[in-house]
Amino acid sequence: MKNIIKKISQGLLVIPALLLGLSIVATPAHAGCNQNNLSIASGADCAQGRGTPSNLFGGEGSIFRTVTNILLFLVGAVSVIMLIVGGIRYVISGGDQAQVTSAKNTILYAIVGIVVAFLAFAAVSFITDQFQTGGGGL
Repeated sequence: MKNIIKKISQGLLVIPALLLGLSIVATPAHAGCNQNNLSIASGADCAQGRGTPSNLFGGEGSIFRTVTNILLFLVGAVSVIMLIVGGIRYVISGGDQAQVTSAKNTILYAIVGIVVAFLAFAAVSFITDQFQTGGGGL
């Protein structure tokens, strides 16, 4: 039973990585691209796909905020999945003290992961807001 739960949890960890890989789609150069101009700025304009934000730390559509939101979502999702796995392990432990302890540790670490994901989200939001507003007087 332990091997089945281990294989299921490993399979569940692969799914977010596959979804992230499938979500990255290359887009052709946008209409404002001048392919005859050989400057660095023109090359950067041609490399940027349609709808891709050009700001790194700016507002809602910034690259940094998008990447951190995706990573924090994945951490939170894995923590919730491990919380469910720990609950299932606790229910099917059958009173064996070693399995009960292992299941409780899994639940504890999953809750810690959820708390860390929330705190990281708050920290990233605060820092990106500071960059956006130009606040540096911490």
